[in-house]
Amino acid sequence: MKIFFSTLFLTISLSLSAQNFSVFHEPPASQSIRSMAEWEETGTLVVTWTSFKTILAQIIAEASTECEVLVVCNSETNTISQLQNTYGVNLNSNIKFLEAPYNSLWVRDYGPNTVYLDNDELAIVDWVYNRPSRVNDNAMPEKIAEELDVPIYITDESPYQMVHTGGNYHTNGDGLAFSSALVIEENEPFNPYGTEPLTEDEIDEIMSSFMGIDTYIKMDALPYDVINHIDMHFRPLDEETIMVGEYPSGTSDGPVIEANLLYVLDNSTTQFGTPWNIVRIPMPPENGQYPWGGGDYRTYTNSVIVNKKILMPTYEYQYDTTAIRIYEENMPGYEVVGINCNQIIPSLGALHCITKEVGSPNPLRIVHQK
Repeated sequence: MKIFFSTLFLTISLSLSAQNFSVFHEPPASQSIRSMAEWEETGTLVVTWTSFKTILAQIIAEASTECEVLVVCNSETNTISQLQNTYGVNLNSNIKFLEAPYNSLWVRDYGPNTVYLDNDELAIVDWVYNRPSRVNDNAMPEKIAEELDVPIYITDESPYQMVHTGGNYHTNGDGLAFSSALVIEENEPFNPYGTEPLTEDEIDEIMSSFMGIDTYIKMDALPYDVINHIDMHFRPLDEETIMVGEYPSGTSDGPVIEANLLYVLDNSTTQFGTPWNIVRIPMPPENGQYPWGGGDYRTYTNSVIVNKKILMPTYEYQYDTTAIRIYEENMPGYEVVGINCNQIIPSLGALHCITKEVGSPNPLRIVHQK
């Protein structure tokens, strides 16, 4: 069991009994609902074994030293053979396989969202995936919940029918969440998903009743981030710290990012009522070009925290060393592991986009101010 020092109360779950898989299409009937923050204890990291396998293999190898890794695939036998013989991954008892149909590798967007009910009961929440043609992806969280034997609550029936995507969501683990305004646009009248329209207040109510989100900050979309997912430039590191991507002054999406950051600071605080500690990390150019000049949308915030490891995308040594230093200075005690993402970043995603954590069923959670 790993201990994460991050707030002023202690929640220990002593129940080791397995939970029963059940499917619900309404909010949990619980007095307390809390969304898991990404720095909390991860029990299972999910990936989908499809394209960009060189990157996926490195994620599996690194993450399996920290937690269980659930590899969604077409064939367990073929996947094991590829991992061992093509990519040199030494399989261990933490690497599990789930044979299930899928459409894409972007499991961050369609995968399961961890919540804790009444503080310690692990459950999964699933939204309507914002890619209506990817029906297998949309069905994936239910298959994962069944595999892990945890209940799942799905926002797919009126009046709770809500479209959302995991790359456009971050939470502080204590009732505060962040997204871009994409979540509003996707639930407006005449949206392409066939769902009933929702107002912003109705979205907030669904997020509160399913996810325990009481304050929901939504930022303006960025002109050059065509997917409008905040994980491309924004991520909380702990209860008091937010990492924000930074462009040279006046460059590319920089002006809107700065305006959004001011909005966040004016409309939210840490759970202790104190101002956020803001950590800036460069958004590196490609061949000297930023997105407004045709460069790839390179990002270091699209990392994944797997217990004591941080898997960080890398691109060029001259920029990567600065990013690694920033992570190490702000997250002491973690091992920062770089994984080259030049192959995948033209597809508008990196490591965070192709992984999804499920929380530990029996976490030890300690929360305190630094």
